[in-house]
Amino acid sequence: MNTRMNPRYKITRHDQEGNPTLSLQECQNFFATKSDFVYRDFYSVTQDGVNMKINGHFFMWQYEGQEIPFRFYESELYVAAAHRAVMDKTKEVARGLEANYIEG
Repeated sequence: MNTRMNPRYKITRHDQEGNPTLSLQECQNFFATKSDFVYRDFYSVTQDGVNMKINGHFFMWQYEGQEIPFRFYESELYVAAAHRAVMDKTKEVARGLEANYIEG
């Protein structure tokens, strides 16, 4: 069994006091212009026959037959970088939102 976790990144932008400033509306507007993203208000995953549904704000990146979730949570976007293409897309999204990406 592989227990190695994929690194998680967050896309964030802060005000002078250090508070995150990305808004859900801003992210929805941004991703609406991207044909390879779809918005969902939940994320569903099945593993070992167990289905789990997480409610929230997810921008699902369509990549090579897979869906990679970018989750908006508390004014930041989170994504697990499973492979190089996800990291490249994370950088692209951060640039588009005039934000930074950091591991964490």
